[in-house]
Order: sequence, then C-alpha cells, then structure tokens
Amino acid sequence: MSTAYLLGLAIVAIALLLVLVIKIRMPAFVAILLVAGGTALAGGIPVGEVIPTLTAGMGKTLGSVAIIVGLGAMLGRMIEVSGGAQRLAQTFTDKLGQKRVVAAVTAAAFILGIPVFFDVGFIILAPIVFGFAAVAGISPLRIGLPVAAVLLAVHVVVPPHPGPVAAAATLGTDPGLLTIIGLLACIPMSVVAFFVSKRMNLDRYELGDSPATAALQAADSTSSDRAPGAGMVLALILIPLGLIMFGTTGAMLLEEGNPTRDLLGFLGAPAFALMVGALLAYLIVSRQQGWDLARRAEVMDSALPTVAIIIFVTGAGGVFANVLIETGVGKALAGTLAELGMPLLLSAYLIAVALRVAQGSATVAVLTTAGLMQPAVMAAGLNPVQNVLVLCAIGFGGYAASHINDSGFWIVTRYLGLSVADGLKTWTVLSTIGSLVGFATVSALWLLA
Repeated sequence: MSTAYLLGLAIVAIALLLVLVIKIRMPAFVAILLVAGGTALAGGIPVGEVIPTLTAGMGKTLGSVAIIVGLGAMLGRMIEVSGGAQRLAQTFTDKLGQKRVVAAVTAAAFILGIPVFFDVGFIILAPIVFGFAAVAGISPLRIGLPVAAVLLAVHVVVPPHPGPVAAAATLGTDPGLLTIIGLLACIPMSVVAFFVSKRMNLDRYELGDSPATAALQAADSTSSDRAPGAGMVLALILIPLGLIMFGTTGAMLLEEGNPTRDLLGFLGAPAFALMVGALLAYLIVSRQQGWDLARRAEVMDSALPTVAIIIFVTGAGGVFANVLIETGVGKALAGTLAELGMPLLLSAYLIAVALRVAQGSATVAVLTTAGLMQPAVMAAGLNPVQNVLVLCAIGFGGYAASHINDSGFWIVTRYLGLSVADGLKTWTVLSTIGSLVGFATVSALWLLA
C-alpha cells in the first residue's frame, strides 16, 4: 500500500477514535478495539490474522502492565487507607512549607526515575502524590502531571532505560557520556514542564472515578492517630525502587550469563520488587494498624476494582498501537521524512516524533529511529558528544505527543481521573512542550559540540 494511503488511514483511525470516545462517549475500551479491528482490515492485514494481531497487542502490553499496576495499587491502597500517605505528606509539608512541596516531589521523582521505568515509577509514587495533594488541598493534577513529565524525560534519554541503552548500542554511543549529557539535557525540560503545569488552569478539570479520587476520599475519612510514621512509608516506597535500581544497574555493568547479574535481574524485576513492597505493607502496616486477616485482605482487594479500567484500557491502547505497527504506518512515515534530506539532528528528532505519534510507544520510536539513522550517523564522522546529542534528539522526539495509542497516556490520565479530552488538553500538551524544549536544549548543545 502507498505511503499516502497508510498515513491517511492512521489519521482517519485516530480521528474516528476521538469522535467515538469524546463525542459519542463510547467506552474507551470498546472504541479502541473497534477502531483497531477496522484499521487492521483497512490496512491490509488478512482477515484470519486480525484477531491474532489484536490479541498479540493486548498480550504484549498487559504482560508488562497488569502485574505492576495490580501490585502497585495494592501497595498504594495499604498506605492510603492506613493514613500513611497523608502522614508522610504532612511531615514534609511542615518541614518544607506548602509552596515548596510540588517542586520537591517533582525533583524527587526526577532522581527516583533514573533507574525505574516510567510506568513503574508513576504507579509507585502515585499514593505519595495523592497524599501531598490531599494535605495541600490542591488538585492531584498539580503534582501528578509534572511528576509524570520528569519520569518520562529520563525514561527516553537516560540509561539504564531500555530505549536509550539499545539505541546507544545501535549508534555506537558511549553509555556513560550519554548518562551525563542526557541528565543535563533533561533538567531544562523538567523545569519548563514544572512551570508550564503550574500555569495550566488545572482546577477546572473535573476528575472522574480513579485512584486519585479514591485516595482523596480515603484521606478525608482516615484518622491520622494511628497512621504509620513517615519513615515507615518512605521505606515501603524506597525498598521496591532500590531493588529495581540494583537490577537495572546489574544489567548494565555485568555480562550476560553472569550468575550475579541473573540474581540481580530477578530481584530487580518490577513485578518482584512490587511484590516485596506489597507483602511488606501487608505484614507491617496491617500489624501496626491492628487489622485482622479479613481486614488486610479487604483493603488489598479493594485496590483492584479501581485500577481494573486502567489495566483494560491500557491493554486496548497496546492493541491499537500494535495494529498501527503491523500495517506499516510508522515505517512509511519515517521513510518519507528520511528522504527529505534534512539536517542530521532535525531528521533524527522528526522521525522519532513521527514514529511516536504513529504507533504510540516511546521506546519503539527511539529504537526504530536509531536503526533508521544508523547509516547516516556512521557516515557523518561525528565526535562522541555529537553522537550522544543525536541520540538525545531521538529520545526527545520519542517523548512528544503522548496520546490515545500510547499505553502511558492511559496510565497517567486514568490514574489521575482525567477524561480523554482533558488528557489531550493537559498531558498530551505537556509532553509535546517538553519534547520541544528538550530538542531546543540539544540543538543549543550541538552548536557548542
């Protein structure tokens, strides 16, 4: 099929999905599956392969999302219902002052996000975000959006995240130099994202049923007399993060087949790390609260209905993304841009943006762009810093325009209680601005390289 047809098909599919969800108010899960199936047929996927393609997209996404969302929600629910999130927020608000709270949480997310994947980091930090919002009496969006923005920034640019690591191997980039320059390039973008979200009129958005609204209701009805101490809550959050950090660091520093690397990989797997956090909360928090076995199970089980819609809709987003990949939309668009003869840095950025918008996954956009750009990068005779900057441009391109075909879009918006339309007005806009600022920073560094 022609490039023009495939691009037109993608535009029509996304537009139809927005109409179904926003105007007709069809449930997002049903609308995404319906549009994905129609797109698969129109995109030339054989009839007998349509359902397997949809199923494969669901499986690939939920294979990584379902376990961590479920366990993360249980951990968060134990902290919320016990009053721990509110106690932690109150402690730090008293020490820092209310005006510094959002900046402090955002800065902490930037640091904690370095070894932790975007979705895992957001899910682990969510109860803390909601606790601070409850104590400060502000919308969870005020903290949740900048936290998500900085977590995504380090995810697309800084090792040990999978996209930058694999792209560095493809382009022959020094991972250590990438880590240093990538972190420096992420700082201006994170600062701008913080101030942009601060200037947004977020109070006008009505939040639907979500973990955010459930946490706020729990804060209103929870007595702080028996709440866990701030140290205990921090430990429950940091232990899973620490395990993940050891796992990702071991994967970078040790060779494949090394028994220590395998052990660290097991201990640092997000599913295992969150299982440890949930079990610690089950044993420690419930005992401190004096809950019997039935109450413990009741509290942990109560987390799952709240996040069920997140899991299903996120999986459907993976279905839609997989269909767009299998029909060749992303490759067609990237190929068209590559033929335009643009400057190397701009070409790398725009191809990554195009792939991100077309198929949703930031990691796939980064990896695919690195492969497409590899011959040009090798032929350009770049110095090590310029090589790193090309990869950073690709990463910030993969950051752009998180929308309905991105599983991260559904995690952020559904966790915070945003509708699709409001998510596009806030999170999609914020990710696009962050991408542009990141590329502007890289371009300025390019002039000095």
